[in-house]
Amino acid sequence: MTSLTILSGGAARGLVASLAPRFTAATGFDIAGDYGAVGAMADILRQGRPTDLAILTAALVAKLAGETLIVPASIRDVGLVETALAVRAGDPKVSVRDASDLRAALLAADAIYVPDTKASTAGIHVASVLRQLGIADEVASRLNESPNGATAMRQLAQSNARQPIGCTQSTEIITIDGVELSGTLPKGCDLATMYTAGIVTGAEHARAAQTLIDILVSGEAEALRAQAGFLDT
Repeated sequence: MTSLTILSGGAARGLVASLAPRFTAATGFDIAGDYGAVGAMADILRQGRPTDLAILTAALVAKLAGETLIVPASIRDVGLVETALAVRAGDPKVSVRDASDLRAALLAADAIYVPDTKASTAGIHVASVLRQLGIADEVASRLNESPNGATAMRQLAQSNARQPIGCTQSTEIITIDGVELSGTLPKGCDLATMYTAGIVTGAEHARAAQTLIDILVSGEAEALRAQAGFLDT
């Protein structure tokens, strides 16, 4: 079976998987590619890996279009993804109503699991929030970074820490067994990121890529987008 190749932020992995059967039925293609920190995915594209479709943050897709790596006319918004807190399955949920609550929750945790703080959307934001709360140095030794949010959540699920916590995008929490969504970040520390899809310039399977975009943003997929953690605008 021919494969549509994609490079995608980890936030979209669950949604793409849920819609893959519909895409295959429509095109006869399966889906292959990589999911991870958006900065790392963009770098792979810049290095020239043959790719048909990119699903990354709106800002990054726009930048790649400016670099002539994405076809501007093909770009479509998929939905907003919120950065959120996670706990191990069975652990008490963390109640975070404001920045003070968030600061207390992070200080109480003896291990904090996050994605790459230099290349991932959520990781970069977590690092910023820790500085904003004035606790970056205090919690540095408890910070456990992974290449992407899904890996960070798997590490959280397996953690032997007394009171661990995780922070990544809600879509990457929902799809991982052994962790539970514990609420989004409070106002002033929150982040909702728009993810967009675009066909890569020179894509071998541009028509199939357009079909997947159409499926991702369709009204028929609204319930699956919500289930995967995407908010429609």
